[in-house]
Amino acid sequence: MSRQGLVRPYEGRVLAGVCAGLGRRFGIGPWATRVLFLLVLAVLPGSPLVVYPVLWILMPNEPQRPAPITYPAPPTA
Repeated sequence: MSRQGLVRPYEGRVLAGVCAGLGRRFGIGPWATRVLFLLVLAVLPGSPLVVYPVLWILMPNEPQRPAPITYPAPPTA
């Protein structure tokens, strides 16, 4: 799934990052994705409640980048 760009980001998570990851993949904001998810839940009761945990398990976390190395500023004269 990570080859298709479908990962759960660390930024923008509310529960597990599934909606934030879907939104990032398809170019939609995370809140718009959450609202769309709730609308699908209203139309097709039960199905998103099964899909969300499955995606939570299948979607990998976004790889963590190491923190940048910062060096102290040289003393000024």
